[in-house]
Amino acid sequence: MQEIEPFYNWEKFYSSNEDEKSPFFGVEYNMQTYTNDIYGYYIHPLWDYIGSETLYIKILYANYNEGYAMIEMFGEWNDTLHNDIMHLKRNVIDMMVKENITRFILIGENILNFHGSDDCYYEEWFEDVEDGWIAGINFRDFVYEEWKKYNIDSYINFGGNLDITGWRTMNPKSLYEMVSGLMVRRLQ
Repeated sequence: MQEIEPFYNWEKFYSSNEDEKSPFFGVEYNMQTYTNDIYGYYIHPLWDYIGSETLYIKILYANYNEGYAMIEMFGEWNDTLHNDIMHLKRNVIDMMVKENITRFILIGENILNFHGSDDCYYEEWFEDVEDGWIAGINFRDFVYEEWKKYNIDSYINFGGNLDITGWRTMNPKSLYEMVSGLMVRRLQ
């Protein structure tokens, strides 16, 4: 687990610990010491702690002028035991929405499991972004199935042409434009 790193090739465009509007502004990363863990397995120090024991993230890019952000996720998304959506919503998303972020791209290929509960925080997030959207790309199929089971698909768009395997070869603007174009077609 400690070898799974957040995507770092966009650091020349954006770094959340250098962004005064970011919830992670000023965070210093010690690459010599692994302190965070999931179920006793140490994880790479560049993943950001959101208050959850099992879910970590990295804001890969945020554009406040255009109102979008890309967040890579890692670990087990466990709403049943740890209410991870509450931690994500209260400690990250609420701050970003206050800064006019209304379109979110969640990158989930490193989400290893999902345990759902109710959909209240998802509904709140969906209402907060009004004219925006929430897109999930590259989550595993069993996560999508669980999302459907817990009605998360009413709030997060995912699957089909939103599984973009080559996203790492794109720059942030190109990925946003691709996802935005797909979302416009889906929402029409």
